[in-house]
Amino acid sequence: MTKIYIADVRQFDREDAFEEALDLVSPYRRQKIALLQNRQDKNRSLGAAFALRQALQAYGLEERCMEYDLGEQGKPILRDYPQIRFSLSHAGDYAICSIGEADNGCDIEWVRKDKEALAKRFFAEEELAWLRQASHPEERAERMFRIWTMKESFLKVTGFGMSLSLRDFAILIGENGEIGIRQAVNDKRYFMKEYAAPKEAVTGRTYKVSVCCEKPGFAPEMESVFYHMS
Repeated sequence: MTKIYIADVRQFDREDAFEEALDLVSPYRRQKIALLQNRQDKNRSLGAAFALRQALQAYGLEERCMEYDLGEQGKPILRDYPQIRFSLSHAGDYAICSIGEADNGCDIEWVRKDKEALAKRFFAEEELAWLRQASHPEERAERMFRIWTMKESFLKVTGFGMSLSLRDFAILIGENGEIGIRQAVNDKRYFMKEYAAPKEAVTGRTYKVSVCCEKPGFAPEMESVFYHMS
C-alpha cells in the first residue's frame, strides 16, 4: 500500500524549533536545506524531510541514519533500502511524502486563479476540453490544479521528470470521477489517487494533492506529521 504524510511547515517558523528539528534529519537532507536561501524554502524542505522521517518510522527506520543514492533522472533512493520507494513535494505551507514498495510520485499545489495560461500552454487537448466544461472561474481553477498535480505526480513516478513534455500524456477524468491516463511513454499501467488537503483558515488558500503509483492500493487518508520540541 502507498501511504502519504503531510506536514504543516509553519511549525518550524520558530528558530529554536527549526534548529532542533534540523538536527534530527540526515546529513543529506541538512545539506539540501543549507543550500536554500529563502527561509520559507528551508521550512518546506525541512517539512518534507520530517514527512519522510515519519514515513520511515513505520518501517522501523530513522531518516537521520539514511544514506542516499541518485537513481535514474536524479531521483533520490535509499542506499540500503532500495525496495522502499518515496516521493516528496511541497507548496505554500505544506510538505508531503508518499511512500510504498512500488514506484510512486506525489505533488501538492495551492490553487490560484491566474494560471490558466499554463494550461493552454502545457495541457493536452482532452485536459483542456475538461477544463472548458467548468462554467465558473473558481471551478476552472480547481480543475486546472487537479490536473496539474496529477501530471506532476505522473512525471515523478515514471522518472522522466520535466524531460517529458506535458503534452505527451493526458489525465482523463470520467463523468463518474474515474481517473485514467493516456500515455505511450512506456508499457506500464499507473494508478492515481487524489487526497483532500487542508484549507487555510486565515488566507482561504486551498490545496490539491495527487499520488500516482505503479500498483493499486492507497491509504484512504493522509497522515499528519507533528514535531514536538524536547
